[in-house]
Amino acid sequence: MKKYWLYGLVLLFLDQITKFFARTMTKGQSIPIIKNIFHITYVQNRGGLFGMFQGSVMIIALLSVIMMGLLIYNWDELAKDKVSKILMIIIMTGIIGNLIDRFFLGYVTDFIDFRIWPVFNFADSYLTVSSLALVVKEISWKK
Repeated sequence: MKKYWLYGLVLLFLDQITKFFARTMTKGQSIPIIKNIFHITYVQNRGGLFGMFQGSVMIIALLSVIMMGLLIYNWDELAKDKVSKILMIIIMTGIIGNLIDRFFLGYVTDFIDFRIWPVFNFADSYLTVSSLALVVKEISWKK
């Protein structure tokens, strides 16, 4: 299990270092990488998913801690194979990455801006993609 956590630490470092660099920008500043398609835009998200529940940072942080506890408590049942273990670590890394922001900054640093989607960060991607992959894996492998 230790090697799986090493993957998580690498991903957590990537999340935190990119957020650090985003915070060197002025709030709301946007740098076009591919004009009107992909920008780096510094946003302080004081809510949750897609910016919903603004001002609920501590409630969302508490729910995140509870979710982490449930994932750890149910580890043996949920992480039965290598793929599931990796996906679970990535999910937990996403939770931790955003919790660090919530606890130390009072908001989550978002910066990846595709203009057709709310601005997000790597931790959000870890959570979304790995959660969906875990659900698809569980559904498709049960057949």
